[in-house]
Amino acid sequence: MSERSERTSQHSAQTGKQIVRPYGDTTGDGMVQVSFTLPVTHDKRAEGAAVQLANKMGIDPAMVVHAKPMGDGFTFFVVYGRVNHLVDLNAVQVVERDFALLSAKDVNTVIKQRLRRKLSVVGACIGTDAHTVGIDAILNVKGIAGEKGLEYYRELKVTNMGAQVSVPELVETARAEKADAVLVSQVVTQRDAHLHNTREMSAAFREAMPAGRRPLLIVGGPRFDETMTDELGVDRIFGRGTTPGEVASYLVHALITQRKAMA
Repeated sequence: MSERSERTSQHSAQTGKQIVRPYGDTTGDGMVQVSFTLPVTHDKRAEGAAVQLANKMGIDPAMVVHAKPMGDGFTFFVVYGRVNHLVDLNAVQVVERDFALLSAKDVNTVIKQRLRRKLSVVGACIGTDAHTVGIDAILNVKGIAGEKGLEYYRELKVTNMGAQVSVPELVETARAEKADAVLVSQVVTQRDAHLHNTREMSAAFREAMPAGRRPLLIVGGPRFDETMTDELGVDRIFGRGTTPGEVASYLVHALITQRKAMA
């Protein structure tokens, strides 16, 4: 361990903070690897531009370890180098899971005994988003990675509207199906399309239904920030790696367990 890394570790122990640096070849060496595309033709000048950008990002020294043309006038780069930034783990803010993970059997039991009817779920990809892999992984019976989707749960009534669903269509279907929850998957994120679509959806439901009759609004996708629920007007945001079991457990928590406790 270098003298600097040792001083950092000692300081962390004394202050009670958890301070870490990136790891590359040796612990605490600060080495990182980043990738990006520049709108330039691949040549020596382009590689120099990539190094300059990396330097401005705080990577110094920086080395281009991979460069490949990406069509006419574009180059993809991978840059490796050192940063001096420290991370305080105690200052990291994340959304922790605040509900118990239930088995499919337990989810069905709670719904049957406490709700005494099937729990209605409507899912869709809204706007121009045609990527159904996310919503299908959660809703379809085949699920993902060996875990069955919500269609497998006998006490859930699932309506999968598929891709490129307009917000008015989603609202009307939710109304017709008497949805307890609406699940929206957004994969397309260019120009923050996922954020614009989500805000449009939440505004439409607020306008169409009074607070006591609105379904639970849940969105998910790889580039959502899970802390933005209030800003986007939804009840929950799920990020990458979410499983059907997590979603089912949350539905039970939010629609049955939590509401019963508040009654």
